Amino acid sequence: MQRTAWLVAATALLATPGTAPAVATATHGTAPAAGAWQKVGSDARSGVSGIAFEGRTAHGAGVRALIVHDNKKTGQRRLSRITDKGGSADVSPVTWDGPEPMDLEAVEAVPGKPSEYLALAGRGIIHHLRVTGSTAKVLDYAPLPAIGQGDNFESLALVARHGHLAALWADRGAGHRPATLYTAPLTFDEYGQPQFGGVTHRTYRAAYPAGDAVRHISDISVTDSGRILVSSASDDGPFDSAVSDAGRVTVSAAGRVRVTLAASPDVLARFPQYKIEGVECLPGSSDALLGTDDENLGGYVRTAPLCGS
Repeated sequence: MQRTAWLVAATALLATPGTAPAVATATHGTAPAAGAWQKVGSDARSGVSGIAFEGRTAHGAGVRALIVHDNKKTGQRRLSRITDKGGSADVSPVTWDGPEPMDLEAVEAVPGKPSEYLALAGRGIIHHLRVTGSTAKVLDYAPLPAIGQGDNFESLALVARHGHLAALWADRGAGHRPATLYTAPLTFDEYGQPQFGGVTHRTYRAAYPAGDAVRHISDISVTDSGRILVSSASDDGPFDSAVSDAGRVTVSAAGRVRVTLAASPDVLARFPQYKIEGVECLPGSSDALLGTDDENLGGYVRTAPLCGS
């Protein structure tokens, strides 16, 4: 989906309570300023469909992350590693070792299990991975529980509290059909297969953007304090996206998961001309790492200060 880039500068203005949300903009095809969008893909096969924090660079100034691609054909790349250095981003391939998924849409590090990740395909198959160097080995895979008719998944977040894990994932919704946010306790069996407890679900409508092409939830991340951040995006060009504070999640000492969604989600920032499909709050930071899948225009990443308390 080609379009004419219509902005010539990159700005990022933080919203404060009682003011309009931030608008972060940049021109496709121009060299980004520090802190602006960094190009990590050049075509429809290399966009960012999901993003997971992997670690810091040796001196702590940069971020390493895994990104998934929504490719569907045999032999096409499913996974890459990016190194965001603040003013530039390097990309390297990660080999997928195991049954090839179709249409990967989200990836998340497993808390307490170094080098292990869950990657989610659009139709609800979740893959448990161990990443070593430039190879991702599939340990096991299984369908999500409670898949509804017509569900199309683009998001996944994992939360660790009091020695318990919880998972959040969502059918993205479309236009007049709201997204459905699912939550459940999470464990793993002896073979590494994800095991989900009782599932609860709630509907969610994006405050921005609007229209028939909006995907109400294109990704989820949870802050250290339990705030649920979601990205929403228009699927048809010209693209448009926002990141909103959607509510809170808690996990009790007994492992009970509770989600409260905001009656009116707080739009934290808008990103015209980009289709955000990856949001990852960086540990120990107020920054989120954002990734886009801009179809024929490729993919971009940037950080934005959206994850503070």
